[in-house]
Amino acid sequence: MAILRSVDELERIYGEFGAVGEASTAKVTDHVTPHYRRFIAAAPFVSLATVGPDGLDCSPRGDRPGFVRVADPTTLLLPDRRGNNRIDSLRNVVRDPRVGLMFLIPGIGNALRVNGRAAIDDDPELCASFAVDGKAPRTVMVIRVGEVYFQCARALIRSGLWRVDAQVDPKSLPSPGEILAELSEGRVGGAAYDEAWAERARRTMW
Repeated sequence: MAILRSVDELERIYGEFGAVGEASTAKVTDHVTPHYRRFIAAAPFVSLATVGPDGLDCSPRGDRPGFVRVADPTTLLLPDRRGNNRIDSLRNVVRDPRVGLMFLIPGIGNALRVNGRAAIDDDPELCASFAVDGKAPRTVMVIRVGEVYFQCARALIRSGLWRVDAQVDPKSLPSPGEILAELSEGRVGGAAYDEAWAERARRTMW
């Protein structure tokens, strides 16, 4: 194992493959362009990365396409839907506003990335504007855009993420109930947890 200890060492290795191409930098903007807005409007899923004094967090966020609202070219609004109530990401944002987002659209190879700074807003009128089936989020994350760019499709092509024949049979992996039962020594989880989850999720989706 040869651990690299400096940026110079890193750049010497990657510099062998040539300079960064213009396309890798021309795609970067400091605001949401009309083209990038269409990507955000079509995306039903985004990964949210945050950082705080307790460490890093990367959390999935999913909803109906366009659930992340473009308020203006430099502002995104992300509703906080029902989850596990750990609020790890929200705790981080309150203490360190830096965030990174990666939007994915089923069937599309390119991902869209946004880096910026965020704040948590609990304004009742704003939250109510994101209500689904009469249920509003408790807070909305207000993200000030720092940079926006698309990520090329190589990773998704290599992974075969959108290929139907690449889908994994859920029964081939441990279920959430099995994992919980093992880690809690049987206090929670098990078959009853798995059997009840679908109905519980239906009732608490929003």
